[in-house]
Amino acid sequence: MAKLTSKTQPAKTDIPLEQESSFPQSQPVKTKKPSLAKSKTLQPKAATFPDSVPIKATKGKVKAAQPETSITAIVANLAVKKGRKVPVAKTNDLPVIHESNTAEEIPATLNAVEVYSRFTDFDIDLFKGGKHFKLYEKLGSHVVTHKNVVGTYFAVWAPNARYISVIGNFNGWNNGSHALNHRWDGSGIWEGFIPHIGNGEVYKYFINSNSGEDLQKADPFALRWEEPPQTASIVADTYYDWNDADWMANRHQHNALDKPYSVYELHLGSWARSKESPDEFLTYDQLADTLVPYIKDMGFTHVEFMPIMEHPYYPSWGYQLTGYFAATSRYGTPQQLMHLIERFHQEGIGVILDWVPSHFPGDAHSLYRFDGTHLYEHEDVRKGYHPDWTSYIFNYGRNEVKAFLISNALFWLDRYHADGLRVDGVASMLYLDYSRKHGEWETNIYGGNQNLEAVAFLKEFNMAVYSNFPDVQTIAEESTSFHGVSRPVYTGGLGFGMKWMMGWMHDTINYFQQDPINRKYHHNELTFSLIYAFTENFMLPFSHDEVVYGKGSMLSKMPGDEWQKYANLRLLYSYMFTHPGAKLLFMGSEFGQTSEWAFDKSLDWWVTQFNCHSGMQQAVKALNHLYRNEPALYEKGFDSSGFEWIDGGNANDSILVYARKGHDAANDVVVVLNMTPVVRYNFRIGVTAAGEWKEIFNSDARQYWGSGVNNPLPLNSEARSWHGKANSINITVPPLGAVMFKRG
Repeated sequence: MAKLTSKTQPAKTDIPLEQESSFPQSQPVKTKKPSLAKSKTLQPKAATFPDSVPIKATKGKVKAAQPETSITAIVANLAVKKGRKVPVAKTNDLPVIHESNTAEEIPATLNAVEVYSRFTDFDIDLFKGGKHFKLYEKLGSHVVTHKNVVGTYFAVWAPNARYISVIGNFNGWNNGSHALNHRWDGSGIWEGFIPHIGNGEVYKYFINSNSGEDLQKADPFALRWEEPPQTASIVADTYYDWNDADWMANRHQHNALDKPYSVYELHLGSWARSKESPDEFLTYDQLADTLVPYIKDMGFTHVEFMPIMEHPYYPSWGYQLTGYFAATSRYGTPQQLMHLIERFHQEGIGVILDWVPSHFPGDAHSLYRFDGTHLYEHEDVRKGYHPDWTSYIFNYGRNEVKAFLISNALFWLDRYHADGLRVDGVASMLYLDYSRKHGEWETNIYGGNQNLEAVAFLKEFNMAVYSNFPDVQTIAEESTSFHGVSRPVYTGGLGFGMKWMMGWMHDTINYFQQDPINRKYHHNELTFSLIYAFTENFMLPFSHDEVVYGKGSMLSKMPGDEWQKYANLRLLYSYMFTHPGAKLLFMGSEFGQTSEWAFDKSLDWWVTQFNCHSGMQQAVKALNHLYRNEPALYEKGFDSSGFEWIDGGNANDSILVYARKGHDAANDVVVVLNMTPVVRYNFRIGVTAAGEWKEIFNSDARQYWGSGVNNPLPLNSEARSWHGKANSINITVPPLGAVMFKRG
């Protein structure tokens, strides 16, 4: 997009340290940072918070620098003039990085807050119209030079405020010393340049609302926040010298719908902890050295992080966000997270981020009633309050809110090189009566229950994502029968790339929880999914939601004695990896963790010393590599021509036989699933073509802690009609086992 000039644009001598980036380029242009200007009375300190050290590394509490008497007097005078009380200076857990200037130290040519703007008239028009999708380059805090002095430009949207100032360590948290300027154009934006502060400065906005309320709010566009429970924003940048050009140039081949897509979902804070200090998180850098090689070895094609945006309440798992543009400081700096993502890319693994546009918490420092009014959330509680999560719902009909959310989505794809966004809570967005009783919701203008504003927003979000980043995927967590979730907007769909297949997940778990002797009465629960499997681009999820809140682990859901539990789980995963659609498995499930997931501690890695768990782990690894190496299992994963029932009706024996097909018939794979602990000898099945068929996978193999019942030799087909096929083979089917064949 060409830059437009206007009277509000900075002079040519003003050089932002972090330049704008244009899609699809993904990092700001690095420019040389000019030195701070010197004056006769002051040589300002230009110290910045080190980007390479996590905030948590600083243990001791350091008091903020106290303001000089002269500046205190000035602040007091300003506050008195405005009829305000002078607040007491606060302390903060972060190290002091800047000492306050005295009135005499500020150069005569610069005010405490200079008139300055990064907005053009065109920017403002786009913002008002809800079409500005790069707001992170404008709003928030940005280190720039102005009149040859380094400082920070602040801009915040608060149309119902009558006074806003920046408060922080640099001014002793005084409300009256650094007031922002209210733009004249009706945009509701307040802005200004404050000299001699830079990266690492801790700050908030003091807002006096038109309602008379005094509020202290963190910056909605801040690129970094303090580590909770601290709640202030931090001036930061997202510059990173990326080294993943090969991945970015070719990732369309990894993210395409006709390529293998196997996702490892995880929560960064509980995947693993330090053995020496189990209460401490691993940093992004430590995860780069441990998590990346593990996922590569296991064969997953993608990793999905549960929300890594800043959130105040750790037990929310990250699903109640406050810092939408900030990677959580619990694990390190923005650049350290970028390094982790880069390492995944260098190993050929895509990174999906959980994204939460459905709701946000009501913390005092957050988006809730940001300027004393319902600015981001819908004012009507029937649309603006989420009863299940005691949180607040965005006003999707407000242009500026749409621009905020879509800018946020593109920000993670742009600055962090994310390869996809899994969108949380889509069903709750689509329906006005979601989790509401009669009388607690209001119909739309047509008398229906669809939230038309949310529907329009999701369509616009997907169009913006795919028009700017055509080689990524958006994935909807949507649990209803809403039509066309993963269909293009131009055909009437919502435009997502994929949708979680929640019905399949519930039916499958319900079936496998049955004792094998009763499974013949539930046979249709497994076959039903193929009736609608190709109505959407489905992802098959066994996610974190299935192993919390007393549901137990995946292993504990399985019936039978210890051996049967593991055999059943290997069989279930074999079914998932051979069923049409992409795959998703939550951490710990791959090695059969016995206890359900606990967010406040590490996974039980110690159990992998036992053969039953290590065997499960090896089975999942083998399934991943089989899925990646057999085109029939992924080339037509969303196409009905890629699946064929050979025998889907054998309820009495609880056996399923089907073929998976790709572009080349020579790659056909025939799958046999035995849902009972009975070995089936001399079991005849039809095959898709004549020839020699070889067993390529057996979930009952001894290395997986199985019983070792197998088909060791290639099997020559016979010209004997069976299951409607002209050719057939005679096989042995292992107990509670999955066996797969391919022509050799």
